[in-house]
Amino acid sequence: MLAYVIRRMAYGVIVVLGVLFFLFLLFFTVTSPDDVARKALGERVPEAVVEQWKVNHGYDKPLFPEPGAWTDNMLVEHYRRMLTFDFGRSDADDTPIADRLRAGVGPSLALTVPLFTFSLLASIPLALLVALFRDTYIDRMGVVLCVLAMSVSILLYIIGAQYLIGRLLHWFPISGFDADPRVVVRFLALPLLVGLVAGIGGDVRFYRTVFIEESNTDFVRTARAKGCGEARIMGRHVLRNSLIPILTQVVLAIPFLFTGSLLLESFFGIPGLGAITVDAINGNDFSVLRTMVYIGSLLFVGGQILTDLSYGLVDPRVRLE
Repeated sequence: MLAYVIRRMAYGVIVVLGVLFFLFLLFFTVTSPDDVARKALGERVPEAVVEQWKVNHGYDKPLFPEPGAWTDNMLVEHYRRMLTFDFGRSDADDTPIADRLRAGVGPSLALTVPLFTFSLLASIPLALLVALFRDTYIDRMGVVLCVLAMSVSILLYIIGAQYLIGRLLHWFPISGFDADPRVVVRFLALPLLVGLVAGIGGDVRFYRTVFIEESNTDFVRTARAKGCGEARIMGRHVLRNSLIPILTQVVLAIPFLFTGSLLLESFFGIPGLGAITVDAINGNDFSVLRTMVYIGSLLFVGGQILTDLSYGLVDPRVRLE
């Protein structure tokens, strides 16, 4: 198992290094440092101001290694900063990116962790219920509702909830965030409700498919032949043997809880990492956007490794070699 973990981590390092190289090509060959500087400062600023801005942000060096200067270039500096987590300063407002990340991770987790937990607690029992009554009107109605929920854009859920619940009924604030434990629930209730309703259709449909496929296996038919009830079969046999696909989706989603929700945070005014990413896109803040993509790739690779390792915990037949 140790050899497998080392091999998977080595593959992950190669992937991360490839992502960093792709990011460098994407940001610094498609657009030039002069374009980045003028998007941050404005088109009419003097050339001397542009050159000084490039010096301050490290954009005055050659893009690639040159003879006699193999380390003093933007590619090596890009790798050095990303791999040592020295993200530098924002191109837009010159604030330290690390400070913005520390300030945004708390609001993001305050939204994503409860949303992830509630979605899991709601979707799996509903999927089990629908799968229990498969090929009946309950199953067909559940599938229709899931498809309808998946077909509606999350933007419509956001706008509808803000207008109906926030503006007409005045149950919760439309937008804003306050970390005070006494009021934070009021600010998070509406985005949590929207996120739960928008995502539960796809989750229930996925888990239902997994449960129905597992309920047609040989050991389930054997349990039925021995006289086990359907509820006991679904709860003790089907659910337990469906943990691998469930675990795959769950473990892969956990690392991305730290990156926040782009749309929910933006529309509801939550100052998390998702809102920071959207602001970086709108403001052409390449340094922040590059950092968020890099962090996302690290979390994805880490989630893949954790997923593979977790298979052996839920299924003794899995051997990591």
